[in-house]
Amino acid sequence: MSDLQLVDPFGRRITYLRLSVTDRCDFRCTYCMSEDMVFAPRAQILTLEELYAVADAFIGLGVKRIRVTGGEPLVRKGLTGLLARLGARPELEDLAITTNGSQLGVLAPQLRQAGVTRLNVSLDSLKRERFAELTRRDKLDQVLAGIAAAQAAGFDRIKLNSVVQKGRNDDEVLDLVDFAVDRGLDISFIEEMPLGAVSSHQREVTFCSSDEVRERIEARHTLVRSSHATGGPSRYWQVAGSTTHVGFISPHSNNFCGSCNRVRVTAEGKLVLCLGDEGALDLKGLMRRYPGDADRLREALVSALQLKPERHHFRTDEQVQVIRFMSMTGG
Repeated sequence: MSDLQLVDPFGRRITYLRLSVTDRCDFRCTYCMSEDMVFAPRAQILTLEELYAVADAFIGLGVKRIRVTGGEPLVRKGLTGLLARLGARPELEDLAITTNGSQLGVLAPQLRQAGVTRLNVSLDSLKRERFAELTRRDKLDQVLAGIAAAQAAGFDRIKLNSVVQKGRNDDEVLDLVDFAVDRGLDISFIEEMPLGAVSSHQREVTFCSSDEVRERIEARHTLVRSSHATGGPSRYWQVAGSTTHVGFISPHSNNFCGSCNRVRVTAEGKLVLCLGDEGALDLKGLMRRYPGDADRLREALVSALQLKPERHHFRTDEQVQVIRFMSMTGG
C-alpha cells in the first residue's frame, strides 16, 4: 500500500472511483446525449490495460469502491475480462455497474461470475411509447427482461435510477416505486443535471425537485428514514413493509458536496474532479508518455486532488454550465 493518500484541500478522502469504459451507447437518452452524437475515435479511448492501470493506481491509494460506467459500459468488448481482474482484488469492497439494462439479458450471469456486486439500471418510464421517446429507442421490453435476468443471476441488490422531469415522466413516480417494491428492487430518483446542450426540452420548465417527488410517494407509501448507503450521493428512505429503499439524488435542491468522496475518470482518460466543473487531468497522455510507470501515475492523482473544488454550482436555468454530455463524463 502506498503512503500517498487521496485527500482534497477540504479534508475529504477519496474512496470511490467512477470509471467510464466507453462513451458509446445503444440508447440516445434525451438528457444524456444528442441524437447525432459524435463519439470519440477508438484510438482516443483507454485500452482495457490502461483502464486496469488507472483502477490499480486508485486502489493502491485507498479507493474501496469502483463503479464502472459509460456511455453504456456493457457495449465495450472485453469488459468482462476487466471486471474479473477488478473483482479479484481483495481491497475492493464494492464493484458496481451502471447500465441501461439492454444487454443484461445476455451478460448478467457473466457479470455475476466476474465479481460485480451491485447493478444500477436506468429506467425512466414503464410506458413503451414514452420510454422510446425519452431514450430514442423502442427497447423497454428488452430492459425489463434484462432486470429479470439480473435477478435470476443472483444479484440481490439491484437499484433503478430514474431521472424525473416535470411534464415528461413525473406522473410515473408512484408506478416506478410500485414496480420496485413488487420486485424487491431499490430505486433512486435524480434531479436532472445541466450537462451538455439539449434541444428536446427546457430544463427550467421540466425541473422536478426531490422534495416534490418524495411528497408524491408519501401520498401512497410511508417512508422511513434509512441509514442505508452505497457510497454515492443518494439519501435513502425505506418503504414501510417492504425491502425497497428509495433514494434521492439532489444536486440542485440539497447539495451533497460536503461529503463528496469520489472522482471520475472518463473513457478518454480524463480525471474529472467534480461533475460540475470543466477542469480535468489528462491521465491517458501521462500513461502513454510513461508506460508502466505506476508511481508517476499515483503521484499525479494525489497532486491533482489539490485542485478539487469545494462544491458544484448547478442552476436550473437554460444556461449550459458544463459543455460535456453525461455520456462523455461517465454516469
